[in-house]
Amino acid sequence: MQFKLTRSISCVEEIIQDERPRSYGEKLDAYRAAAWATYKSKPMSHWILLTLSSGAMLIAFPASSLLSRVYYSNGGTSKWIISWVAVAGWPIPALVLIPMYAVLGIFPTPLTFNLVISYITLGFLSAADNLMYAYGYAYLPASTASLLGSTSLIFSAIFGYFLVKNKINASTINAIVLITAAMAIIALDSASDRYGSVTDKQYAMGFVWNVLGSMLHGLIFALSELVFVKLLGRRSFHVVLEQQVMVSLFAFMFTTIGLVLNNDFQTMASEATSFKGGRSSYLSVLIWGVITFQLGVLGATAVLFLASTVLAGVVNSIRVPLTSIAAVILLNDPMSGFKILSLVITFWGFGSYIYGNYHASKDSS
Repeated sequence: MQFKLTRSISCVEEIIQDERPRSYGEKLDAYRAAAWATYKSKPMSHWILLTLSSGAMLIAFPASSLLSRVYYSNGGTSKWIISWVAVAGWPIPALVLIPMYAVLGIFPTPLTFNLVISYITLGFLSAADNLMYAYGYAYLPASTASLLGSTSLIFSAIFGYFLVKNKINASTINAIVLITAAMAIIALDSASDRYGSVTDKQYAMGFVWNVLGSMLHGLIFALSELVFVKLLGRRSFHVVLEQQVMVSLFAFMFTTIGLVLNNDFQTMASEATSFKGGRSSYLSVLIWGVITFQLGVLGATAVLFLASTVLAGVVNSIRVPLTSIAAVILLNDPMSGFKILSLVITFWGFGSYIYGNYHASKDSS
């Protein structure tokens, strides 16, 4: 099926190149023909699943970010609790994975010693990553934390270059420069980009931990790719889900240990009574935080498998401004001219990265 898809697209591209359309109308017709050929090459179920998966990314990830900020703005204080919420939903992808074994007649990937060690390592790093992001949401507006989170693209490219030997082209370098400039603009505008109760020290701490979390997230992404290259050797949907389940399980274990050592299970009980809106509101924020985070991860996994990393990058680039706009509307986040400029530059950086990787993948195929 993949061969037929590639062949149909290449045929259309040859037609486009041979005809050399002279007008924009002819070019538009050629692109429509290519899009139609791509659409017809896959069954309707494929496009339905791809639409649902993209929608999950665009809705669940912003919702998870906003819920983390709501937790702190309504009376929550613990960094460990929000870190725990991010991985407490690890059984959700497992509920999707287990039926696949019976329906598709496949077997779980054998667990070797090296594979288990890699899952434990990634789980520990994920637990630390979630804790760093929790500091960001505790002291920064959700819109700012989302923008800073986009720096993970920079670190993914850098670590991917050194660990997996991925290529860095001019578009990627341009994206790195643009996104770095956007983050510098936010840092310079810190005076107008904070809540009244947040001190200079807390804002700086949230800013630094958020960027460090993005750096660690980029490392995790590169190491995950390295696991596929060195240990798994294949990238099917159920194998990707297996990795997600195992890494989340170990991250859940590490985070639960931190929660216990910090006595934060007792903190949950006291926070629930003093939380704005009461106990039911407190539980709703935590439960929906668990669900939305895992739905976003499932959506991202499905988009990567059903389409490509390029489309996943496109959806992720749309997610950043969606989160920022939603935070301004729903949470009254401060939105200065400098932050708007930073948002535009970040979106530009994403566009440069997607454009470069699209042509790189096209040339390699």
